[in-house]
Amino acid sequence: MSPKQFDEWRVIPRILVFGYGVALWRISEWFMLLPAPNGAQAAFVSTVVGAAAAFFGFYVNSGKSNADM
Repeated sequence: MSPKQFDEWRVIPRILVFGYGVALWRISEWFMLLPAPNGAQAAFVSTVVGAAAAFFGFYVNSGKSNADM
């Protein structure tokens, strides 16, 4: 695999998005299994879930734009 192919396939951003998805899933499971979550735990989960939109936005915008083609 050439470096150009590696870059075109966006391997690193895809791995990061997959890893974030796994972390998000595990954090959601952890929170749902808490018998009586407190405010700090809820704030932590809200922050992680809210960051998903920003993280996904970075992933989508990390590719080449039409002007680069």
